[in-house]
Amino acid sequence: MKLYFRLLIFIKPYRFRLAMGILCGAGAALSQSTYPLLIQPIMDDLFIHKNRSVLVTLPFIVLAIVLLKAGFQYAQGYLMRFIGNRIVADLRQLLYHKMMRLPVSYHDAHSTGQLISFVISDVALMQAAVSTVAKDIVQQGLTLIGLAGVIVYQNFRLGMVSLLTFPFIAYLLTQVSRRLRNITGDTQVNVGSLTSQLQQTFSSIRLVKGFGQEDFEAGHFSKKNKIYFKNIMRATQLSELTSPIVEAIGGLGAAGVIWYGAHQVIAGQLTPGQFFSFLAASMMLYGPIKTLGMANNALQQAMAAAERVFEILDETDEQTLDEEDQEIGRCKGAVEFKNVSFSYNKKGRGVSEINLNVKPGEMIAIVGRSGAGKSTLVNLLLRFYDPKQGEILLDGIPIQKIKRASLRHQIGVVSQEVMLLEETVRENITYGTGAVSEEKIREAARNAYADDFINKMPYGYDTRVKKMGGNFSMGERQRLAIARALLKDPPILVMDEATSALDAESEFMVRQAMVNLMAHRTVFVIAHRLHTVHNASLIVVMEEGRIVEMGRHADLLCRGGPYQRIYNMQFLDLEAAPPAPRL
Repeated sequence: MKLYFRLLIFIKPYRFRLAMGILCGAGAALSQSTYPLLIQPIMDDLFIHKNRSVLVTLPFIVLAIVLLKAGFQYAQGYLMRFIGNRIVADLRQLLYHKMMRLPVSYHDAHSTGQLISFVISDVALMQAAVSTVAKDIVQQGLTLIGLAGVIVYQNFRLGMVSLLTFPFIAYLLTQVSRRLRNITGDTQVNVGSLTSQLQQTFSSIRLVKGFGQEDFEAGHFSKKNKIYFKNIMRATQLSELTSPIVEAIGGLGAAGVIWYGAHQVIAGQLTPGQFFSFLAASMMLYGPIKTLGMANNALQQAMAAAERVFEILDETDEQTLDEEDQEIGRCKGAVEFKNVSFSYNKKGRGVSEINLNVKPGEMIAIVGRSGAGKSTLVNLLLRFYDPKQGEILLDGIPIQKIKRASLRHQIGVVSQEVMLLEETVRENITYGTGAVSEEKIREAARNAYADDFINKMPYGYDTRVKKMGGNFSMGERQRLAIARALLKDPPILVMDEATSALDAESEFMVRQAMVNLMAHRTVFVIAHRLHTVHNASLIVVMEEGRIVEMGRHADLLCRGGPYQRIYNMQFLDLEAAPPAPRL
């Protein structure tokens, strides 16, 4: 109930509509509760005493009650569904907003499929709790109270006989609810696993097809799908048991009413009309009970989903972590790592005892084998993670005291894998910079050597980028990323080997664009090709998370250390290698 009440907090902006919905539900329940009261005059006055005056008025009364109930029911259904759908839309937006602000470590711990499942599947289940279920609980709950009142009012002793079955029904619903909620939790985990499998397969479809693994992936999905099916059927089994068992218990109550009520009719203590009116009210009583039972099942499923959603909403986001940190204006670009250590896990993978002093406007190249810790330094600079030991200073200010958004505004990133949105070219270039003039957009594109190929596209800057930038070459995508970084105009730039996957001609164009981008900025270059770092102010060589050498290109070559070995592997050994065999 705490979860449900927490969910109802979201109803506050729509409390007027809720009040109107409850009033309409009360009207519908009151209208339905009067049906059994009409049976007595029909039986006693019309059929037994043959009172013609009742025949004149009774049909109009019945018609009026039916029309009133229909009107109230429609209004209540529309209002409650509006509130439910609106709340779910608000909740989905809040959840997405929260996820965008959770630390990178949270996203590392959850697959993309799981996160999508939270936003789509879990919130969809919650929709039942605040729309359909709320509607049924209001209307059927009030109808149940109204009919119970009619029963007790008509005959107290007979009413007690009819209501004897209620404790058994309540116990049944409690047991079913507990088990159904646990099963639903497992089912939602399965949904996340299925979504993750779909996301991974479809995003890697070229890999799957290239290695002929369609059947393998289908079999992998089939196993997860079977587990999901089993959990769904367990939930269905429990859910579908509710209605027949409630009906069977209700049948016992009806049998008791018939037995006891018939004795009273024979004894002259009840008229036939009174008995059938009471019997009708008793039989009608189990309709709302069955509906409330099914609503309770849906509610338990929704609460299992709500538990997962509220766990995310309760996570500490970056804005909360940054509450006491400061905003900064445009920095000069001085960066210092002071005895920085960090590991992603207990195995110690990361960096250790990093000391590095970078002056504004310098170009720092970070080289080393894969896994040496190069990208980790950049992740720490962007505060995707915070050091376990030591500190990083920006213009003398510890970055742990700078708001993450303010810090990241100072840094532009151009990586090997360019991420383009499925939006227009213009929207991709302006991403993260807000409203800028058309001239500035085109100037950034020209400086990135992208203006020519953009203008050759069918719609120029209004051309929509296909999935993963499929309508652009690798070099063109890199130049769009450089144009984006130029427009952002950051004082610090991170180049994550932006040319390593390009052919010679594309690399030449991108390198020309990079010259414009790197001018008058502090630049960190993560390098795999050493010919890109000859002119660096400082080359940092990393091995196993540690800095093992630092210096300029010529000096490092003279030392005969790790840098020279890497250089020889890429250049001298390649020149000395025997020619490749002819095919």
